[in-house]
Amino acid sequence: MPLAPINEMMASARRGGYAVGYFESWNLESLQGVIDAAEASRSPMIIGFNGDFLSGRERIAPERLSWYGSLGRAAAESATVPCGFIFNECPDDDWVRAAVVSGFNLVMLADPSASYEDSVHRVSELSRFAHAHGVAVEAELGVLPCGTSDDPSHAGSLTDPEQAAKFVEATGIDLLAVSVGNVHIRLEGAGGLDLDRLDRISRRVKCGLVLHGGTGVEPEALRAAVGLGVVKVNFGTYLKQHYLAAVRKALANNGADPHRLLGIGGPDDVLTAGRLAVRDAVLARIDLLGCSGKAS
Repeated sequence: MPLAPINEMMASARRGGYAVGYFESWNLESLQGVIDAAEASRSPMIIGFNGDFLSGRERIAPERLSWYGSLGRAAAESATVPCGFIFNECPDDDWVRAAVVSGFNLVMLADPSASYEDSVHRVSELSRFAHAHGVAVEAELGVLPCGTSDDPSHAGSLTDPEQAAKFVEATGIDLLAVSVGNVHIRLEGAGGLDLDRLDRISRRVKCGLVLHGGTGVEPEALRAAVGLGVVKVNFGTYLKQHYLAAVRKALANNGADPHRLLGIGGPDDVLTAGRLAVRDAVLARIDLLGCSGKAS
């Protein structure tokens, strides 16, 4: 089916009292696993790739964004459930603009180093450009702490409700990602959320709210957040952890025949092991969002 319009997906989620999951992919097998789970649970889904990673200057080999755009769009259009397609969390304006015309229907400019005024200017310009191409825009106000860093400069900052309302009004964005106790790249354990702050943001902000760092949020807090207006929740770290564990296990248990290990698709194939691990990881979390069975 065609790419699902983001604003329609989010409006349906808000009316239905559920959130749509964004389960991030990084290769074909992870993308297949996400859609396998979406179809198995009959859940609307947002698929996509991390723009910060793809555009990173430290990459040994440069990435071709158009390939990712074509792959994700083809995957979404072949799915039997509604799928949106995001270019997620990229600090580079040029890459985000390129994503707008490369097949994505949701883009996110995210530069934690930018001032509030600079963010308003850049996101406003992006919104005008993206909306002219029929693409929705997500932006973040507040900064999530990083679970892999002890650096005090990575401690993050919480979203201010009044400033959030002004930011949404000034930029014209479609979705606002908030910092309310959620953590990026939380490798173990889970924490709660500042639900009072989230409620105050929800009462002041007109657009749908997004939680990044879904991996490290306690189930009870996640369910409560959905009840307070969160319509999209992001998962990434959790999927890669399960994918890597499955691939390592498959490699440790198999012989030396390269065809059985790569590409044949049988029980010894490490790529298939990764795909199935992602599928099962998504299925284990999707019920928390309340979106199972909501695919039209």
